[in-house]
Amino acid sequence: MIVAAATASAAGVVVVVVVVVIVVVVVVVVVVVVVVVVVVVVVVVVVVVVVVVVVVVVVVVVVVVVVVVVVVVVVVVVVVVVVVVVVVVVVVVVVVVVVVVVVVVVVVVVEVVVAVVVVVVVVE
Repeated sequence: MIVAAATASAAGVVVVVVVVVIVVVVVVVVVVVVVVVVVVVVVVVVVVVVVVVVVVVVVVVVVVVVVVVVVVVVVVVVVVVVVVVVVVVVVVVVVVVVVVVVVVVVVVVVEVVVAVVVVVVVVE
């Protein structure tokens, strides 16, 4: 009877130890799975944030470059137009001045010739 009780007690201890080992293994596996899932989620979130930041930076850089190129092109076009207008105005002014000078010289020469002819005719 004592042997039977001892055997039953020993069997009970073995069952308790096996159950405790199983519970510990299950808890460890659950903790490992939770840690792995958390690490994977954190890595995915970090990668997504980095990709979004890189895309935003690239878009901002592209927009800034496009704006700078447009501004430079507009400035160059304005400068070229201003230079062309100034050159055309200067050429027109020079041509007008030359024409006026030629007309004045022709008028003076004609008046001098007419005066000389009148003087010669009067003297004769």
